[in-house]
Amino acid sequence: MKSIIVTGAGSGIGRATAQAFLAQGWRVGLIGRRAEPLAETADGNPNAVVLPCDVTDPAAVEASFASFGTLDVLFNNAGMSAKGAPIDEIPVETWLAVCNTNITGMFLCARAAFGIMRHQTPQGGRIINNGSISAQVPRPGSTPYTMSKHAVTGLTRTVGLDGRAFNIACGQIDIGNALTDMARAMTKGVPQADGRIAIEPTMDVAEVAGAVLHMASLPLTVNVPFMTIMARDMPYIGRG
Repeated sequence: MKSIIVTGAGSGIGRATAQAFLAQGWRVGLIGRRAEPLAETADGNPNAVVLPCDVTDPAAVEASFASFGTLDVLFNNAGMSAKGAPIDEIPVETWLAVCNTNITGMFLCARAAFGIMRHQTPQGGRIINNGSISAQVPRPGSTPYTMSKHAVTGLTRTVGLDGRAFNIACGQIDIGNALTDMARAMTKGVPQADGRIAIEPTMDVAEVAGAVLHMASLPLTVNVPFMTIMARDMPYIGRG
């Protein structure tokens, strides 16, 4: 049975992706801060392993990954955003919170997965990082989030390079306007680069889960280093 750990599995993209893998018969480790939402994601599936864990806690991350055992894939998904504002109006505490989850948390989980994949037999595995459209272009007032997602791209590139010696592939999925609770505001209107407030198209989060499943199912001799999946008519392509 193939295995995957999904971080941020208690809601949104993480939940949809974890459930898609469970439906395909994978053993799925569910990481998130609270056990109750993870149990809801598992929904009694015997192949689901609930692993309550704060991804910003190094010891907790190491313990959770070690308890799961051998690992084929990590979907490094846990992340957070912040209320939009000019940089001088963003509290330093907000910046630190975003960085702790979106950068440190991603690093810690990639580090733990890499260590397992490097030393297991057979050697190897795949790490898929959840980037963002913001890893390519920003939204107005998004300094902490955009900076953090550019850091994710750096993680993807370096882990992908270093992983070659150990049969470890690393890719990134940049997602635009999947309809989760975090993206619900898109349906009511969000700030645009020209100062307007506009409703943006969204897509079913199941399409993202399917894309991650495709990336994860490739042989390790093949990699998708970067994939962008987006609601077709969202303003990303014409942003600016």
